[in-house]
Amino acid sequence: MMRATLTFAAFLSGTSAAMTFEVTSPDIAPGKPVPQKFMYNAYGCTGENISPALSWKDAPAETKSFAVLAHDPDARAGAGFWHWLVFNIPASTTSLSQGAGELAGKSLPPGAIQAENDFGDHSWGGPCPPPGSGAHNYIYTVYALGVEKLDLPKSITAAVAAQSIMKNAIGKASITVPITR
Repeated sequence: MMRATLTFAAFLSGTSAAMTFEVTSPDIAPGKPVPQKFMYNAYGCTGENISPALSWKDAPAETKSFAVLAHDPDARAGAGFWHWLVFNIPASTTSLSQGAGELAGKSLPPGAIQAENDFGDHSWGGPCPPPGSGAHNYIYTVYALGVEKLDLPKSITAAVAAQSIMKNAIGKASITVPITR
């Protein structure tokens, strides 16, 4: 199992307690290239376009829901590219299975919403950097949110959804994986 952690201070009952919010995956590893299975299947890429499994633990005690974002900050001349945005994941959820990002969302927890990614789909869109564009770092982040639900329509753009998620975040944990084509 691959791990990445982000440690942050939490203030509980007026005292400071260090907590470690951690995301892990059996499918992707920090600093290791994304396996072909999880790559996009278009634009010259020949992957299977399957979302990787993610698990998390030790979220802040005040967590009321989660969101998962997959982002390539190195795409489009540094403007970035959103590959997956899922929000309204219940606080009782601690993982998403491999393939949960399929279009119908059948493997997502009840109530979870997939916002439109930058491919224009409401699903997982695997990595597919343009040939010769250099190194791209794909960041998979689980956000712990201080609200039970983000009142956002499924049709919301990736950038606006991401802003709302980050605005309501009380913690996050990430895995960063590189790809060069």
